[in-house]
Amino acid sequence: MKKTINIWLALCFQAFLLPATSLAAKPPNILLIVSEDNGPEMSCYGEPSVKTPVLDRLAAEGIRFDRAYVPQAGCSQSRAAYLTGLYPHQNGQIGLATWKFRMYREDTPNMVTSLKRAGYRTGIIGKLHVNPVSAFPFDFKAVFESNFSRKKLSRYAEQAGRFFKEAKKPFFLSINYPDAHRPFIKSKQGLPADPLTADQVKTMAYIGLESEGLRQQVADYYNCMARLDVMVGELLAKLKASGKYDDTLIVYMGDHGADLIRGKRTCYEGGVRVPLIIRLPKGKAGQERRELVSSLDLFPTFLEMSGAEPVPDLPGSSLLPLLRGEQPKWRQYMPTEFHLHSAHNYYPQRAIRNDRYKLIENLQPGEVDPGYEFTVKRFFGQQVLAALPKAPKTVQAAYALMKRPPKYQLYDLQMDPYEFVNLADDPDHRKILDELSTELTRWRRATNDPLLNQENVKRLNAEIDGIRQGNDFNKAKIGQWKYPEYFFKK
Repeated sequence: MKKTINIWLALCFQAFLLPATSLAAKPPNILLIVSEDNGPEMSCYGEPSVKTPVLDRLAAEGIRFDRAYVPQAGCSQSRAAYLTGLYPHQNGQIGLATWKFRMYREDTPNMVTSLKRAGYRTGIIGKLHVNPVSAFPFDFKAVFESNFSRKKLSRYAEQAGRFFKEAKKPFFLSINYPDAHRPFIKSKQGLPADPLTADQVKTMAYIGLESEGLRQQVADYYNCMARLDVMVGELLAKLKASGKYDDTLIVYMGDHGADLIRGKRTCYEGGVRVPLIIRLPKGKAGQERRELVSSLDLFPTFLEMSGAEPVPDLPGSSLLPLLRGEQPKWRQYMPTEFHLHSAHNYYPQRAIRNDRYKLIENLQPGEVDPGYEFTVKRFFGQQVLAALPKAPKTVQAAYALMKRPPKYQLYDLQMDPYEFVNLADDPDHRKILDELSTELTRWRRATNDPLLNQENVKRLNAEIDGIRQGNDFNKAKIGQWKYPEYFFKK
């Protein structure tokens, strides 16, 4: 008996000497799957025209978030936001990286640097699209391009399989697919096998317009989504073949809404609301969550699950309690924003929603939004203009307002989910307008929004106009944007 006790004491003493990490559960691998330019137009989100069986199964194994948002409906802006856990106005990536917009500081904490320090092997497949690239020191890079022509699509799964096989410690892999970015390619390399045609679909309800040309664009956008689903299936098959599927936190999201009118490059729901599906190893399956969640919540979630050192003052919250099926106290408001995309569409906005209502504040009220004409001319020709006279009066009024917005747009998302009827001037909704505008201002102050200073709004506008050449903008004239130098000067 005495010998048994001595052995037990010796084992306890050895355990006491072990580092804390040895006693903790093994941190999970993290697979972050990001698609381009698509909202929740998927069968598991209720869109009957789009068949996404792979992503549907992933949702059934994990959690589908029905009200997930990105901070800004633009590629670089959204990606920099989830990678740093900061709003674009906080990290500086307010426009496209290809137009030389950039983060304020290279040493901004981000997923890659934090997870590397926590002992993770890090990798990226597909584009990064954030400046400076040197801020994200991935251990592994492949297909480091946009690939909008969809060349050699098998490379994504093949390179992922290689990465999974080589990883001898916990890994973080960011895989970024080109679908469903424009051009909306009907079929590529036999994918999808049975593409949709215009007569098989309707335009999304938030567009509010119908024509054969618009329906064909929507059909081919849906074909991109079907192709994406096949590619995600190939990726997950490689993960399962590696034997690491059950030890991996899998996150799928879109970087922002579809590149269709009233979608990408706007603060409307069609632009900022995205699909978000997360499979937690040994987590509660089949959940459908209604909380207001943000892609900004991913960084604190990954920090907590990996055991990495916390990053102070992040605006997001760890999703882990929701993934476990708990009912924590959660945020009541979801802010989003817009600055510009390329130089063609500078029109700064701030927006916020609660459970029911959405407020958009336009920082250049009464001026024509150049993004409206840019989108219509570049992608739709006469399709929108020809369809508008046939639309309901409420839709016609919504398009006129979109072209030249007032200071405030207020929408009842319960009664008007597609944001056609502006209630900002309705006396019966004055109380909710005051509540949301107060909360929006509070958030802007709390996050040190540089555009609270109207001089910064004007100065950035002038800086962008400085590269104007006739009716267009000359990217070669940019040099280096100056806004990181004056945004926060007293």
